[in-house]
Amino acid sequence: MVQRLISVLLVAAVATFSSCQSDHDKVKETITQALAGQQGTFAVAFKDLSTGEELFINEHMPFHAASTMKTPVMIEVFKQAAEGKFSLTDSILIKNEFKSIVDGSPYHLTEDDDSEFELYRQVGKKRTLQSLVYEMITVSSNLATNIVIEWVDAKKVTQTMHDLGAKDIQVLRGVEDDKAFEQKLNNSVTAYDLMLIFEKLAKGEAVNPEASKAMIAILLDQKYNDIIPAKLPRDVKVAHKTGWIKGLHHDSALVMLPDGRQYVLVLLSKDLKDEKAAVEALNDVSKTLYDYVVSKKK
Repeated sequence: MVQRLISVLLVAAVATFSSCQSDHDKVKETITQALAGQQGTFAVAFKDLSTGEELFINEHMPFHAASTMKTPVMIEVFKQAAEGKFSLTDSILIKNEFKSIVDGSPYHLTEDDDSEFELYRQVGKKRTLQSLVYEMITVSSNLATNIVIEWVDAKKVTQTMHDLGAKDIQVLRGVEDDKAFEQKLNNSVTAYDLMLIFEKLAKGEAVNPEASKAMIAILLDQKYNDIIPAKLPRDVKVAHKTGWIKGLHHDSALVMLPDGRQYVLVLLSKDLKDEKAAVEALNDVSKTLYDYVVSKKK
């Protein structure tokens, strides 16, 4: 009798696992087909923080980081602040002259190539470090980014990422260092490693719980919402950082459902021929994974 009961339970467990695995495979196939319809290269990293379930496509493939590297920079700022090296309320001089990592020669940013321009009107004045970090994330200010990176040191950003387990994130420099770009000295990320650091944020392990909560609050104020949040319901909160340059669109996010469940999703792309169509496909990938999560019982 006991043996029969054990057998029945085992069969039920196997059936449940097979069903879950089948659903997982169907979702992955749907996503793969959606992306296969686009000219370009894509990566996906998904983790349901409630169940631990993961879904990956090209998760370890390196991509030019674009502005997704600004999240690692923010983490380094909060780390050094927690160590007492400075305060987030410290005032920093706004400047627009930076040194190339190739030869130390000076270069400047232009507002025409930036997503924010008001900061250029404040050169010579001072702003708090906290406000610069906020603009670096929420409106993706390149000028704020370069000032902040110079403040904390790109090498330290990379080391902190490696210490968190994100071994393939490389932050070498600020933005618009043309000499470095020509020599292919670029910041790089993988979908897997961005997933790792967003999971650390969600678990309160990026610096400490208080810092993680503060950083998530900044990411929730993101102004560019054309990829992961685009087709999600309004009551779903998305703490995320985008990145784009010609032929490339990224998004990396912690998605928080009204019922308390959370998942991390990273979508990377490059070599895009039709950027508008590719972004639409990435919208669909995000919605597919959202629908998959909500279809499962809490």
